[in-house]
Amino acid sequence: MPVTRYSKGAMLLHWLIAIAVIVNWRLAEAAEHVPHDQHLQVLGPHMATGILILVLSLIRLGWRFTHAQPPLGSHLPKWEVVLARVVHVVFYVAMIGLPLMGWIGTSMQDHPIDFFGWFTVPMLPIAKDDHGGHELLELHGTFGNIFIYLIGLHILGALKHHFWDKDGELWRMLPFGQPRQPEA
Repeated sequence: MPVTRYSKGAMLLHWLIAIAVIVNWRLAEAAEHVPHDQHLQVLGPHMATGILILVLSLIRLGWRFTHAQPPLGSHLPKWEVVLARVVHVVFYVAMIGLPLMGWIGTSMQDHPIDFFGWFTVPMLPIAKDDHGGHELLELHGTFGNIFIYLIGLHILGALKHHFWDKDGELWRMLPFGQPRQPEA
C-alpha cells in the first residue's frame, strides 16, 4: 500500500519544530518590549531555543533523507507542487540558517549561549566584532520576520486544502484523519 502520510518521526519533528519556532518568535517579540537592561534575560531563552531548533532541524533533515515521504497528490496543479517544494526548501534553509546566523552573531559579540541552564553552547571561533555581530543579528531578525510570514502562508495553504479543496492533504502531517489515497 502506498505511503499516504509522513512517518510518526517526521510528524513529531515537524510539530516540535513548529512549536519551538512560534515560541522563539514570541520570545524575540517580547525582547523588543522590555527595558534594555532586561533584554538579554529575555533573549537568553530565545538563543537556547534557536539552538534547539537547529539541532531538531538537522535531525529532521537527516530523517527526511532516510525515510520515505508521501508523494504529493496527483490532483494538485503543477504550480502548487512547485510552490510546496520551494517552500519546504526555504523552510529548511531558514530553520538551519537563522539559528546559525544568531549563533555567529552572538559569537561575534562575545555572548555565550546558555542552553536552559544545562550547559553553555560554545561560541564559534570567530573574531570579535560587535558592530558586525549587531548587523548580522539585525539581518537575522529581518529574515526571522520573513520566515514568520512564510509560516503564515504555509498555514493558510494547509487550511485551504482542508476547508476549500477538502482533499485530505492536511492529514498527511497528522496521526489521525484520512489522507487522500493516491490514484492508481
